[in-house]
Amino acid sequence: MSKRSAAAAEAAPAIDLSTLSSKPIVIEQVRPEIDHGRFAVKRCEGDTLRVGAAIFAEGHGALSAALLLRRAGEGAWQEYPMRSVNHGLALWEGSAPLTDIGRYEYTLEAWRDLWTSWVDEVRKKVDAGQDVALERLEGRALIAAAQQRASGDDATYLKTVLKGLDADDSAAAQVPLMLSADLAAVMARWPDRSEAVRYDLTLPLVVDPVRARFAAWYEMFPRSQGTEPGRWATFDDCIRRLPDIRALGFDVLYLVPIHPIGTSHRKGKNNSLVAGPDEPGSPYAIGSAEGGHTAIHPALGTIEDFERLVRSANHLGMEVALDIAIQCSPDHPWVTEHPEWFKFRPDGTIKYAENPPKKYQDIVNVEFFGPHQYELWEELRQVFDFWIRHGVTIFRVDNPHTKPVPFWEWVIRALKEAYPHVQFLSEAFTRPPMMKMLAKVGFTQSYSYFTWRNRKQELVEYLTELTQTECVEYMQPNFFTNTPDILPEFLQRGGRPAFMIRAVLAATLSSAYGIYNGFELCENDPVPGKEEYNNSEKYEFKVWDWDRPGHIKPLIARLNHIRQDNPALWTFANLRFHPCENDDVLFYGKMTDARDNMVFVLCSTNPFDAQHVWMEFPLADMDVPADQAFEVEDLLTGDRHLWTGAWHHYYLDPAVNPAAVFRVTPWRPVDYRAPSL
Repeated sequence: MSKRSAAAAEAAPAIDLSTLSSKPIVIEQVRPEIDHGRFAVKRCEGDTLRVGAAIFAEGHGALSAALLLRRAGEGAWQEYPMRSVNHGLALWEGSAPLTDIGRYEYTLEAWRDLWTSWVDEVRKKVDAGQDVALERLEGRALIAAAQQRASGDDATYLKTVLKGLDADDSAAAQVPLMLSADLAAVMARWPDRSEAVRYDLTLPLVVDPVRARFAAWYEMFPRSQGTEPGRWATFDDCIRRLPDIRALGFDVLYLVPIHPIGTSHRKGKNNSLVAGPDEPGSPYAIGSAEGGHTAIHPALGTIEDFERLVRSANHLGMEVALDIAIQCSPDHPWVTEHPEWFKFRPDGTIKYAENPPKKYQDIVNVEFFGPHQYELWEELRQVFDFWIRHGVTIFRVDNPHTKPVPFWEWVIRALKEAYPHVQFLSEAFTRPPMMKMLAKVGFTQSYSYFTWRNRKQELVEYLTELTQTECVEYMQPNFFTNTPDILPEFLQRGGRPAFMIRAVLAATLSSAYGIYNGFELCENDPVPGKEEYNNSEKYEFKVWDWDRPGHIKPLIARLNHIRQDNPALWTFANLRFHPCENDDVLFYGKMTDARDNMVFVLCSTNPFDAQHVWMEFPLADMDVPADQAFEVEDLLTGDRHLWTGAWHHYYLDPAVNPAAVFRVTPWRPVDYRAPSL
């Protein structure tokens, strides 16, 4: 080094590469990734995690990359190779099987593929007739370095290759050996990763049971499952109803709160402010002298009776979901045992719940923050834990958007660490950011705006957002047709055809859906001018005739049977809408990746008028040539057709068949040529 160079080096400041944002190999545009890794991507047991990224470096040298996956908190990573899928855009993809439920984490790593770069350079020079003597020496050095890293049979093989190279140093002998596929395969297993680059983030992943994505929910009030007017039904009455519910095809039995109900400011019939002596009150006014959130209303039965209900449901293939409402009646034991958990007004009275102008005098809310915060949060965690230990595997949470997001993130994570199979449904008809945030912080499923999306264009726009944006990575919508609080205008006005339409849409658009009991009976008696049920069983006992005229139980049972029999309907993200020339008719489909199950749904959104429609099947996506026939079976009616080409006509009658569910089976050409003798 010259004196000038030495002086310059001595005067130059130290280079701190750690301060730079870039790295020698760039890994960016990683997908899926939720809010820069703040929240977990969600998948289900048996899924494949597919990860894409842009990975590149300077020059033309080859790169290799791997997807790294491990259980959260574990040390060792499982590696899965990534492949380049678009060289011009530097896009790579990799996948990993997800065989067990639980919390995971993943990241990416990339390194310079020195051997592939060497092979590519040497092939080009050999093809051009250039001398590669020095390149052969460089290649031998790479093989020798790999032999030091390798073990077992690969180390022995590389040692043999080196001996072969040393035995004959001619290009004619060395080049074919060094460019062989066998050597390339071994070298790929032992790359030099000493300067590998790891992605900046370790990304969280939650793997849930399959039922988190594919389920049919049946909601009911246990106290109204009996046959005697004006009296409490019991868990035994609920057990007697189970075979009928299971015959309809439901696999989640969802119970509204089953706890003791307060008497202070108890609501009467149709939400009146004064209740009669025999009126039961709202089950959401939780707590009395008989207990709170871990107690059962004595008229329903005992905890042993509840466990028997759970076992009976499980025996029929159903899981039990319980409504958790974090609110209390003024008579809840917590009010006297922990008054610091509640807010009191200047006159000393406890502050009841309000959503002006609505008032809920029979309900008081807890205060989530303050000196008592951790004691309260832990008590609420123990409420969930109590019911899990008594057989509940799913929780529908009432109004979670009115409680702090950090609480949900903490309690769901704590519970799923202990019970990875447990699921949480967020009942949050709220602003989109809050609805999405609740899903991000841990809720397994989410209510959605489906209940109010009735026209074709609004359904297409909303479902496209849910299935083809980042939402699909963390938000699993559960499409409820109705709830005890919501009797949509479409059902009020459209009569039986409207119930048929909404049943088909809910059951086939989303892989998770639910009904509130009475929907199967087309119950649509509203409070005038409101989306509420008249004589709602929220405030009184009901006795239902489960076979009254006009019911749609056969349709619901058929839809659930179709769902079970067609794997294409088991997922949500594969939903796609297709052209049809009628503004009152939806045409959409779901297909498995292998195209071994393809289901298309044609459904009217008009409960009054018959519809003629031309629809276009996506033949290219179906892997069906334009001149090849395909069989179409309407799974609702059993009708079969043999069609060719993309466009076809159909007729929908709202009173008889407002929808058709087509299962498509291509007729593959058969080679009938006789075998040669």
